[in-house]
Amino acid sequence: MAQTTSLGSYKTALHQMTQTTATCLWNDSASIEELTRSIADGAVGATCNPVIALAVVKADLASWKPRIRALIDELPSATESQIGWKVVEELSTRAATLLEPAFAAHRGRNGRLSIQTDPHLFRDSAALVQQAVHFHQLAANMIVKIPATRAGIPAIEEATYRGISINATVSFTLPQCIAVAEAVERGLSRREREGKDIASMGPVCTIMVGRLDDWLKAVADKDGVTVDPGTLEWAGVAVFKQAYQVFRARGYRLRLLSAAFRNHLQWSELIGGDVVISPPYAWQVRLNNSGVAVEPRIDRPVEPRVLEQLYRFADFRRAFDEDGLAIAEFDGYGPTRRTLRQFLAACAELDAVIRDVMVPDPA
Repeated sequence: MAQTTSLGSYKTALHQMTQTTATCLWNDSASIEELTRSIADGAVGATCNPVIALAVVKADLASWKPRIRALIDELPSATESQIGWKVVEELSTRAATLLEPAFAAHRGRNGRLSIQTDPHLFRDSAALVQQAVHFHQLAANMIVKIPATRAGIPAIEEATYRGISINATVSFTLPQCIAVAEAVERGLSRREREGKDIASMGPVCTIMVGRLDDWLKAVADKDGVTVDPGTLEWAGVAVFKQAYQVFRARGYRLRLLSAAFRNHLQWSELIGGDVVISPPYAWQVRLNNSGVAVEPRIDRPVEPRVLEQLYRFADFRRAFDEDGLAIAEFDGYGPTRRTLRQFLAACAELDAVIRDVMVPDPA
C-alpha cells in the first residue's frame, strides 16, 4: 500500500528525490512551459523527439505557423521534412537554453537537452553519426539520441569517440543496454588514448520501461495467456533493476534512464540509484500527487513469484537475460519495431503539418 510522503521543507515528492538521493529528474518534453515547471521540481535535463515535437507544435500551432512560414521563405528549396527538422532543432535549442545553469553546475553530466536523430536513419550508421555531429553543434549542452539498433551500436561508439554525449534510445532490453555500454566504453577509451577530454561528457542509456510492459501485454492478449494481476507492470522495472546491477558491477561510465511511463513503479522502484528518471510532465504531476514514499528502492529485488510468471514470456527472457538477444536481432524485436513505427508515423504527421502551411488546401 502506498505510504504518505512527509515532504517537510520539500515542495514535492520529485523535489525531495532530487535533493536527497542520487537520482536525477529529466523532463520528457521540450515544451518550454512544462520544462520551466519541471526545473522548479529539480529537473536537470529534457528531451525532444518527433512525437514530442509534433505534440508541442500542434498544441500551439497559432504561434508556430508564422515561424514555419518564415522557414519556408528562408529555405525555398527545402522539403516539408527538412523544414520539420528545422522546427525540431529550434524546439530543442530553445529548451537547451533553460538548462544551461544546470549544465554549468553539473559540469556536463546533466543540464542537457536530448535531441533525437531521424528514425528513418536507424539502419545507416554513417548517416546517424553525421546527424549526431550536426546536432552536437547546435548547443554546448546537447545530448544526441541514437537508437540501439544494429546500425546504431557502431554509430554510438563513433559519436562518443567524436566527443558527442549520446542517449541510446529505442532500447528495452539488457542485451541492448550492454551493447550500448560497451560501445560507449570503446568510444571513451579511444578518446583517452588520444588525450582527448571525456570529463565533460554525460552519456546515458534509456530503457523504455513502459513500452516493454505494453508489448508483453499485447503478446499475452494475442496468445490468450493470463498472469496474476499487476505482474506485467513489473517487466520494465525488472529489466531496469537487472541492468543497473550489471552496470554497477562492471563500472560502465554511463547512466541508465527510465522513460515511457505507465505506472509509479517505473519511478518509485528506481529511486536511490545513480540514474535518470524522465517522465512526461503530466506524469510528474501524478507522481507528486501519488502519496508514495520517497525512499531508495533500486536495490530491492523484484519478487521471485513475479519473475517466475514473467519468465513464461519468451520476449521477457530476451529482455532480461544478458544473452537474450544478439545485436543482429535488435531490429526485429517487437518493441523496437513498434516504437520505430510510431516515431516514423510522427515524422510523417509533422511533415503533413508543415505541408499544410507550405501548400495550403485551396478548398
